[in-house]
Amino acid sequence: MKKQENNFAYIDGQNLIMAIKELGWILDTHRFRVYLREKYSVTKAYLFIGFMEEHQSLYKSLQEKGYILIFRPTLKDKDGKIRKGNCDTELVLQAMIDKDQYDKAVIITGDGDFYCLVNYLIREKKLSKLLIPNEFKYSALLKKFPSGYTAFLSNQRNKLEYKRKEPL
Repeated sequence: MKKQENNFAYIDGQNLIMAIKELGWILDTHRFRVYLREKYSVTKAYLFIGFMEEHQSLYKSLQEKGYILIFRPTLKDKDGKIRKGNCDTELVLQAMIDKDQYDKAVIITGDGDFYCLVNYLIREKKLSKLLIPNEFKYSALLKKFPSGYTAFLSNQRNKLEYKRKEPL
């Protein structure tokens, strides 16, 4: 019997949500967590996201679904608009802190800022998969990796799309 892997996922929350939204659908976060566990043996799923006080119920729901949330404070510009809390450094740091605790990492992003992390994980044989949310719009830097290391969530719409429940 094959030993179950102990893989950790590192999710660029802003990139994931916005990329899926641009494709015209909404990610079912519960299904996505199950997908990560079943397809990639993910035992811990870190979700890096900007913190906004008014989204407390969303954060609670995500934690109940099995995500470990890592927050970055958001800032308002001079017009009062919220600017994203960039979590790139937190994601890289957490992946490196944990590297002796997981068998392999699953990185979820389409952002080229993670090129160095993905490249390092490949060299160290610690990358399970780079999951790119939108196969039509992602960094050219990530296109440099061999196709065996990448997969596209946009191809999983039928499995991962949120479907509203019909009232009884």
